Amino acid sequence: MHTTLSRLAAIAAGLFFASPLPAADPAARELAVATMRKAATFFRKNAASHGGYVYYYSPDFTRRLGEGKATAEQIWVQPPGTPTVGLAYLRAFEATRDPFYLDAAREAAEALVYGQLASGGWTNSIDFDPRGSQVAQYRNGRGRGRNFSTLDDGITPAALRLLMHADRALGFKHREIHEASEFARTALRAAQFAHGGFPQVWDARVAPVLVGKAQFPDYDWRTENRLKEYWNLPTLNDDLALHVADALLDAWKIYRDERCRAALAKLGDFLLLAQLPEPQPGWAQQYDLQMRPVWARKFEPPAVAGRESLGAISTLLKIHALTRDAKYLEPIPRALVYLQRSLLPDGQLARYYELQSNRPLYLTSKYQITHDDSDLPEHYGWKIDPKLPALTTAYTSAKAGAPQKPSPPADFGPIIAALDAEGRWVSTHAGERLVGNPKFQTGERYLASEVFSRNLEMLSAFIAP
Repeated sequence: MHTTLSRLAAIAAGLFFASPLPAADPAARELAVATMRKAATFFRKNAASHGGYVYYYSPDFTRRLGEGKATAEQIWVQPPGTPTVGLAYLRAFEATRDPFYLDAAREAAEALVYGQLASGGWTNSIDFDPRGSQVAQYRNGRGRGRNFSTLDDGITPAALRLLMHADRALGFKHREIHEASEFARTALRAAQFAHGGFPQVWDARVAPVLVGKAQFPDYDWRTENRLKEYWNLPTLNDDLALHVADALLDAWKIYRDERCRAALAKLGDFLLLAQLPEPQPGWAQQYDLQMRPVWARKFEPPAVAGRESLGAISTLLKIHALTRDAKYLEPIPRALVYLQRSLLPDGQLARYYELQSNRPLYLTSKYQITHDDSDLPEHYGWKIDPKLPALTTAYTSAKAGAPQKPSPPADFGPIIAALDAEGRWVSTHAGERLVGNPKFQTGERYLASEVFSRNLEMLSAFIAP
């Protein structure tokens, strides 16, 4: 007993942090399990509202933040809100078989069921106050107002994924969760365009499209063709294709839903069409109905988009892994070569590259087009880490038909050491850009759903058999 306690104390003190401990170590596993339960018990008890979560909390829970201040009746659907936390609980349940985590995940899924829109998906938040500022037209009849389901920022795909995984974990016996999952999958498929792409939002209408290859604009894109309702157009903004692909892939794995498998392949067909021609064989952020790059928000110009091009490649790799159809790999090599030669001097990718000239494209703080990055709006990500070596390795493995090597296990020691006596993982703001752009002061302490979920998943991976 004394040896076990000593080893636990040593782990907690950080004496074994130099390398990850093997999952077979009983003392390490015991400590990880205890840490998970302590953190999850505290977070579920104090952070949850109606089973759901927001992004951030003050350490004493007097402030709750999503995109702005949230009331006690409001939860956030957009990751890293309720779906992110709920999926972390499910990972913990899979690793431990402790029903505590399944109950917590069920509560999160039920909160999403409450806030499912009549159009079948979700908006960024749910308001349980029928007169609240975030209320929308819920399928349950207890809401009012807007009915626009959104794929932006992974909102509807994340919610659907939690419902599907919770449905399976509950043995497909929870009627409301099961029905909401089916309703959402049907609505998502109905929102898909004929060419396989998806709009940013939908209610009950899907616009017709002309099926054809992507092309450069034949007009002055700087001044013309700014479409008011750009959200009804085919888009890849903020990794939309990757998020939708994950949801459709889960639908296939969990339900063997052939309709979702077909929709996933159709999305891959869209990505083949949407790749721009040489000399810029990447992807745009959004397209008009003639498959030309088009404006969205005033800081989102027609351009080749670095982030969305990376997302398109990752999505094609996922679709190929399921279908084994080589056509989904065909666009990748020239896209990788193009992105490699487009790297900035510091090794990053610009979010935008000017059509045909391929010069990095930015907007000033007053939203004027420029090639100078010295005066950028602070609310947006203008440069990204390309991670091209990892994508190149993934492509090479897929081409050879070889499985990818699993990622090395994370060092769990610092996660355990960071949990305080109350069961909190407390973050301190250091001026970095955060989801939701909270107005934290430098040095301000807060609790984050993203940190809680990530730590819980990492510990779950460590202890999983």
